Formats: sequence, structure tokens, C-alpha cells
Amino acid sequence: MNRPTVYATTTGIPVPQQPAAPVRERRAGPVPAVRDLRDRPGGGPRTLRFGPRDLAVVTGLPGSGKSTLMRRTVPGHRVDSQDARDRWAARLPAALPYALYRPLVRLAHYAGLRRALRSGEGVVVHDCGTQPWVRAWLAREARRRGGALHLILLDVPAATARQGQRERGRGVSRYAFRRHRSVTARLLDALEHGERPAGCDAVVLMDRASANGLSRIEFAE
Repeated sequence: MNRPTVYATTTGIPVPQQPAAPVRERRAGPVPAVRDLRDRPGGGPRTLRFGPRDLAVVTGLPGSGKSTLMRRTVPGHRVDSQDARDRWAARLPAALPYALYRPLVRLAHYAGLRRALRSGEGVVVHDCGTQPWVRAWLAREARRRGGALHLILLDVPAATARQGQRERGRGVSRYAFRRHRSVTARLLDALEHGERPAGCDAVVLMDRASANGLSRIEFAE
């Protein structure tokens, strides 16, 4: 049986309120639309479709499969810092520590992102999760072009993400991983309390099964 296309617009199902939760100060702005594709029988839909002027940010723990998902499903503009890192690594001696040329990778990544945004077309961006100013930049760009900013959050257990790092040979330090876990936990907590993640108009929640079942992320009317 063919799995459906999910139209990931801002008209989705809001996160339900938690009546038993303590009263918290809520951020300004509407509650975001949330498409929860976790724990779906058969793994969920095969396609995510956004508006032609929208932007999408893929976030989650290091090792959760963000780069793999983007490479497999995005036929159009995608901007992934891992691609920039791989290009620089191919030019430099293998023994050279990444920390020494990380600033060059970051510059190349953001330059590529700027070029992609100037195209005016839909773009899928790998969000490292610890650089909130990047998401703010994307939110401003989405509003300027009359589109929306969508957050695709890969929700996988920490142990699964660590295993993914080992399989890809891209481990991060314990300190960096703790930072990523903290950021991801805050995002999920905000959603559970009906709060709007900064700059985001809509959210798609995915687990490993739904991510593996996805075959295409596209932008269309």
C-alpha cells in the first residue's frame, strides 16, 4: 500500500495542552502546527511537501541521521555543514585535526547557505542545534519571501544517536553531545507545553522508522 504525502503546512494539528502541567509563561505568537510522525504503523509517509517559498530545518542529536536523510530525500537545494567538512577534508592531510580547519568549514557552509537563500527557492538546511542565530536568520528570510519556516526534528534515543556516530566515524565530544541533548530536550519540552519554538511556524516530529521510510522532501504549490 502506498503511503501518503504529508502536506507540511501551518494548518496541522496543534500540540494538545497539558492541563496537569504547571502554569508557565508562554512565548508570544500562535501555537505551531505539529505533524507527529513517530510510532506510525508502516513508518509513516513517503513524502513531505512544503510551500514553494518555505524553508525547512532538519535538527536532532549528532548521529540521529540528519545528513543521511537530507542526502537521500532532497532533490533540490540542501545545505549541510557535513558536505562542507567533507570537501575540505578531501583537500587536506588526513592527520590534520578538524579543529584547526573548522573555521574554514563554517565559512564555507554559511556562504553556501547565503547563495542558496538568494535563489528564492525552497531550501533544506542542516541545523546543528547549538547555533540559534542561524535559525533566526532562516526565520527572517522565510518571512521576507512570504513563506514559512518548518522544523523537522529527528527524535531518537541518545544511545541510537551514539551508535550512529560510531557507524559514520563522526563522533563528538561528551561536552558537545550534552549540549545537543539539552537543546533537543528543550525543544521537545516546549512542544509538549504548546509553546512555539523560536522562529518556527510548523514542526514535523520523526523517529528513526519514519525517517527511514521517507523518500522525498520537496517544495511545490
